[in-house]
Amino acid sequence: MKSYNTLADALSDLKIRGYEADFATTSDCLYCGDVDIRLNAEEFIIDEVYHFKVEGNPDEGTVLYAITSLEGVKGILVDGYGTNARHSDFQMAHHLHTHHSVFE
Repeated sequence: MKSYNTLADALSDLKIRGYEADFATTSDCLYCGDVDIRLNAEEFIIDEVYHFKVEGNPDEGTVLYAITSLEGVKGILVDGYGTNARHSDFQMAHHLHTHHSVFE
């Protein structure tokens, strides 16, 4: 897994490497409007995870997930942790947090 100094560097490199879909969390799935795909927690794999901390507050920050759907769609999800976390469905939160914890 690579190391990046900034979120922008990571996003740029992942896009070059084929992670083009831009996923967002909904109440119960990941959604990408560009390719009109919805993924439940069991329908994607988290390939890589990168953490970017908020300066001055190590308990808050941004997490970048590089994701591949079981159908082969590659994309990214930018989420927060701490009070910045946005995933609201328990199953999705558990899936993301499990991978988030593994890579810390």
